[in-house]
Amino acid sequence: MTVLWNSVQSVLVVVLIMILGYVLRRKGWFDDQFGGTISKFIKNIALPASIFVSVLSRLTRGQLVSFSGYLVYGFISVIIGYLIAFFLVRVMKVRPGRRGIFINAMVNANTIFIGLPLNIALFGDQSMTYFLVYYIVNTVSTWAFGVFLISNDDPTKPKQTGNHHIDWKKVLPMPLVGFLVALVFLLLNIPILKISFVNSTLTYVGNLVTPLSLVYIGIVLADAGLKSIHFDRDTIVALLGRFVLAPVVMVGLILLGAHFGNDMPTLASQTLIVQSATPMLAVLPILANEAHGDVEYATNVVTTSTVLFIVVVPILMSLIQFV
Repeated sequence: MTVLWNSVQSVLVVVLIMILGYVLRRKGWFDDQFGGTISKFIKNIALPASIFVSVLSRLTRGQLVSFSGYLVYGFISVIIGYLIAFFLVRVMKVRPGRRGIFINAMVNANTIFIGLPLNIALFGDQSMTYFLVYYIVNTVSTWAFGVFLISNDDPTKPKQTGNHHIDWKKVLPMPLVGFLVALVFLLLNIPILKISFVNSTLTYVGNLVTPLSLVYIGIVLADAGLKSIHFDRDTIVALLGRFVLAPVVMVGLILLGAHFGNDMPTLASQTLIVQSATPMLAVLPILANEAHGDVEYATNVVTTSTVLFIVVVPILMSLIQFV
């Protein structure tokens, strides 16, 4: 019951903020330009700040070295996830504007807002080291590759042929820049966050990411109507990929490693498995909007995965006892 209640509480926070955005949009508090404005703010200002603070406040140089072996499991699982997702996109003939979203929905997770509090509730603060392993993998995967897939899937832009210039905004999105800059500060041991006003400013701005993203999802739902929440083929497959395929791949890698003598601590394996099954990124609709993609589909997969997570967590926690 404790596991179920923890998962319910984590999801309820997300759902209630979505409802707030929905209600305020329906009441006319947010005009037509508000959604686009906050999406740009989140992607280019708040997210980089959030990632920068998260890396420097939760990681040390020693940790980077100590859990490097666990990173291999995370990155291999993500690579396998991408390969399967690319295969499914081709086989299912997922339409342009939805492909990048579909792949990200299957591979990348909402580690900070749902994954972190749930992990602490389930396993305690001692699991933070292993959580950070998945956080690094997920951050690199999302902002070094995942966001590129969405921006490159813009259905409003014709496919370029011949010579064309490199769009550095796509190659180096601001959230990835925030992560790379944070790594530089970490490796050079520059205590930037010990400066009180710098730490407070970046923290306040970074903390806006999740609530504004969830408000944005509520706005999109209000514009599209609640009837837009549905389980079509692409949504069902994406949900199966996030909740079934991703944790199965992680379990398989952990068992394979154990077979070859690389036994992983129980707390580490359980943390990685739970994190691999957390819901889709709350910022998916933001990224879809920036790339003129299928925002309604992005909103649908985020909303459905978040609500269904209440059911997924107890089942997952029951099964991982045998790993």
